[in-house]
Amino acid sequence: MDGKVFLGGGGADYGVKQGLRLDYANRHGLIAGATGTGKTVTVQILAEGFSKAGVPVFLSDVKSDLAGLAVAGSAEGKLHEPFMKRAGTIGFDDFAYEAFPVTFWDLFGRKGHPVRTTVAEMGPLLLARMLDLSEAQEGVLNIAFRLSDEEGLPLLDLKDLRALLVWVGENAPDLSLRYGHISAASIGAIQRQLLVLENQGGAGIFGEPALDLADLMQVDPDGRGRISVLAADQLMSSPKLYATFLLWLLSELFEELPEVGDPDKPKLVFFFDEAHLLFDDAPKALIDKVETVARLIRSKGVGVYFCTQNPDDVPEDVLGQLGNRIQHALRSFTARDQKALKRAAETYRSNPRFDTAEAIRDVGTGEAVTSMLEDKGAPGIVERTLIRPPSSQLGAITEDQRAAAIAASPFAGKYDNAVDRDSAYEKLTKRAADAAKEAEAAVEPEAEAEAEREFDHARRYGGGASSRRYEPSGKSRGRRIEKDDSFGGAISEALKKELRGTTGRRIVRGILGGLFKAR
Repeated sequence: MDGKVFLGGGGADYGVKQGLRLDYANRHGLIAGATGTGKTVTVQILAEGFSKAGVPVFLSDVKSDLAGLAVAGSAEGKLHEPFMKRAGTIGFDDFAYEAFPVTFWDLFGRKGHPVRTTVAEMGPLLLARMLDLSEAQEGVLNIAFRLSDEEGLPLLDLKDLRALLVWVGENAPDLSLRYGHISAASIGAIQRQLLVLENQGGAGIFGEPALDLADLMQVDPDGRGRISVLAADQLMSSPKLYATFLLWLLSELFEELPEVGDPDKPKLVFFFDEAHLLFDDAPKALIDKVETVARLIRSKGVGVYFCTQNPDDVPEDVLGQLGNRIQHALRSFTARDQKALKRAAETYRSNPRFDTAEAIRDVGTGEAVTSMLEDKGAPGIVERTLIRPPSSQLGAITEDQRAAAIAASPFAGKYDNAVDRDSAYEKLTKRAADAAKEAEAAVEPEAEAEAEREFDHARRYGGGASSRRYEPSGKSRGRRIEKDDSFGGAISEALKKELRGTTGRRIVRGILGGLFKAR
């Protein structure tokens, strides 16, 4: 299908062939359906179609199934016969097995190239969401970011942020007058959440070298777009980290890419799997940001496809931006499910040949109810569609296959070693060291001055010719220190010591006691 990504269709029980128009692919889309209905395979065949059309793709691999894009399917597999039969049914005449150019990425650096960003690039809004901070704690975090800019303290990794928060706490009284109240409790809460993030392995995503967005938008010499696969199986144990990172990536694309209007095909297609994690308990400010990105990023040539179990998982304002719809089966076991099914059916342009709600409920695995944008961006009539088989391997790949793909990647070695340059931690550490040296240098003159004062005081109140004068070591005052070495002088010194001691205090108490008793 020229100018389209072929989806499927055809056959006696299905409508015409369905394809996603490349010139409307940046109008975003929705892939929804219950677990086990075929959403992952749909994402896989869409990625294949975009790649063959020369469009780079970014997707997250939640179940490690999409890694199969890097390996060609096999005629020896148990699904070969069903695949060939389905290809014949839907008229997929040029169906063949092939591998696709894949780059593996991993926030933890285990199953792909490390992905890093800096704390400053993440920003306080997304970082507060990642750390699940309260409004007051987010306010303190905003103050820290403001001071980072004003004081020239770059925030690259978590130790930079930790050091800056300590400095903010030490200077809280002065800073509170300028920026508002800064409580030790809020700083402590942020530090604890940073510790939790580190325990989850999230510290590794902050640092340098940071991800170059151009590396996600590569086209191979053979004209096929590279497919970037983010390993997310372990990342799913930290859902807020997963959702916030993907939202950051979308935001960076929105801010960095130039305006291109409506291109003939997208510059990048972005699949956001498990999209409900992005919106669960999200503050309004974050949802507004997602809506803004979804509405405006298409003018940058980026298409965003949200994958989730139920369309209700996506806020209505965002859902209205998703023009291309692929709806797999929704189960209606409860009254709530039935209402969700009805609402999902109402979002489609009806087809007189069947009832949309019944079709959404009854389609089997590998089938879907689809509606693609047509001329002038109008939604197409809903159709029942038999999804085409994938050309790449269905399912996970071996560790050796993954390692070979990583080694052959054009980015091998570029992100492997972290770089730790001077930033907030180093600058604040140097400030503290310089302050300690200045304080130490000021101690000796102060001690000498104090000794002088004590000497003058002693000379004024009881000091005599035999009094010893303090002289700093190694320094001469230019005055002779007199010392009485005679026998009488020794007796006098011993008597003074004894009077200053316990015996002297007893004698004084005895004399004074006698005087008071006499009175």
